[in-house]
Amino acid sequence: MSAASSLAPPGYMQDMRGASNASDVLEELKSRFGPPNTGNPGGPMGLVQKTGDDLPTQWVSRNKVHEVLHYLKLEAERPYRMLYDLTAIDERTRAHREDQPASRFTVIYHLLSFERNADVCLKVALADTDLRMPTITDVWPAANWYEREIWDMFGIVFDGHPHLRRILLPPWWQGHALRKDHPARATEMEPFHLSAEKEEAEQETLRFHPEEWGMRRAHDGTDFMFLNLGPNHPSVHGVFRIVLQLDGEEIIDAVPEIGFHHRGAEKMGERQSWHTYIPYTDRIDYLGGVMNNLPYVLAVEKLAGIEVPDRVKVMRVMMAEFFRIASHLVFYGTFTQDLGALSPVFFMFTDRERVFDVVEAICGGRMHPSWYRIGGVAQDLPNGWDRMVRDFLDYMPARLNEYDKIAVGNRILKARTRGVGSYSTDEAIEWGVTGPNLRACGFEWDFRKARPYSGYDQFEFDVPTGQNGDCYDRCAVRVQEIRQSLRIIEQCLENMPAGAHKADHPLTTPPLKKHTLHDIETLIDHFLGVSWGPVIPPGEAFVGIEATKGNNGYYLISDGNTMAYRVRIRTPSFPHLQMIPLISRGLMISDLIAILGSIDFVMADVDR
Repeated sequence: MSAASSLAPPGYMQDMRGASNASDVLEELKSRFGPPNTGNPGGPMGLVQKTGDDLPTQWVSRNKVHEVLHYLKLEAERPYRMLYDLTAIDERTRAHREDQPASRFTVIYHLLSFERNADVCLKVALADTDLRMPTITDVWPAANWYEREIWDMFGIVFDGHPHLRRILLPPWWQGHALRKDHPARATEMEPFHLSAEKEEAEQETLRFHPEEWGMRRAHDGTDFMFLNLGPNHPSVHGVFRIVLQLDGEEIIDAVPEIGFHHRGAEKMGERQSWHTYIPYTDRIDYLGGVMNNLPYVLAVEKLAGIEVPDRVKVMRVMMAEFFRIASHLVFYGTFTQDLGALSPVFFMFTDRERVFDVVEAICGGRMHPSWYRIGGVAQDLPNGWDRMVRDFLDYMPARLNEYDKIAVGNRILKARTRGVGSYSTDEAIEWGVTGPNLRACGFEWDFRKARPYSGYDQFEFDVPTGQNGDCYDRCAVRVQEIRQSLRIIEQCLENMPAGAHKADHPLTTPPLKKHTLHDIETLIDHFLGVSWGPVIPPGEAFVGIEATKGNNGYYLISDGNTMAYRVRIRTPSFPHLQMIPLISRGLMISDLIAILGSIDFVMADVDR
């Protein structure tokens, strides 16, 4: 482990997001900027909001937010160095807003401090007649894409932004999709007619003008070459486009363009009932399977006050680690294939099928089993599950030893990846990098250890790290994580608790059936709970987990209904792709292929 891990103070593995930590940062803000002005929500420091997850949440005026953010990142004694997330809410139809300013739109800054192992949330209230905010790209470069996303989805303008244009929706799109008055279904919109004028306008939007993207031209009369990599190219791992500015084969600049895979996952979360949205979460990181369910159901359970049995926690951990192995095997095989080795991808996909055999036997599905439920899992473990899991644990270590020889130990792979696409711990934090890509820099930070959830604090496992933050280390860390996942699964196998597979709580899904035959009222209540789903109490809650590609989190707002008022999905791959220009300039096109493979992303995780 490198010296960069000193960012984490002693005892960082304990969950420190309690009330004492919350009061610390709020007291600091009060001391620096003055007490909250409860009588004037538009004052410099507004209300302190109570949330369902006890995340310290401070309302700040628009004119003060840049100064407060600058203080928290650069001047505070234990700074909040990572812009973890940045999003907005259309508040215009929300009913339950106790102890909050009467804003029409809200902009939310979610910051993370590794030194404190704590988060803080700043909120800014906006009127719908004045949707403008100052950019913070001068404080966090990672804010670039987040601010573009907010403008794209909500129409909030960020003054001073270097390139404020749509990012997930096409340039010709009309309206802002996450506003409450924007249609949620195609059947609610006008029929699509492609006239000659519209076709010409759409084609014009696809024309690439280098100057619009900040690319410079040569001053000696020559010009650089511009090359499209994607959006249909096997090495970009999805529908993803990178426009390269080249001097020969040397990369002068790179402009990633995303949004081709956007499906409106957050919008769908606001029109699906709480329990019927679970299968949609499987498709965010479509290689993560039930691991995608976990942060969503944990956030709903936090809002509902549901405590799940120990057996549920261990079953969830076991299946999440199976999907971590499956995802890492796909990464491992395709990464080596990108670098020219053909055999490993066939071996590793074969082993992934063995993982899916276990998953199918337990969950009933393979890639997207949607097995987790609010308050538990869909069904208990089947007879013989332990034998299948034990057989896999006996089989897999020898295969990993073989892969060490033919893949990570291969001298060609080492030559192609060592020292390529490297970044430091400070750069990773600056750009919002989490997961194996952060640990590859030598920073031993894993949310399963730092902020244990679902009982991870009861398991023994190590946190693999690299040293150089390059393509090779990003691969090596994931290889070692497969071995650690096997350790965790073995502990689940040997110590599976007895008990129920769902909580004894009225808001579990499907609801408990034991009272349905007593009287007609409880039978009707059960019928409504199955068909419409639970009514979750009003509130806000966020839960993030250590997913396959980094930290994946769900920020949920309930308005006391059968559907979420706001679903925000914080995915790891979205900030990771922003780093491509930084770590690819001055390298060759072949190096970029290695960089893309080493990041380990899927476009559904980026575009949502």
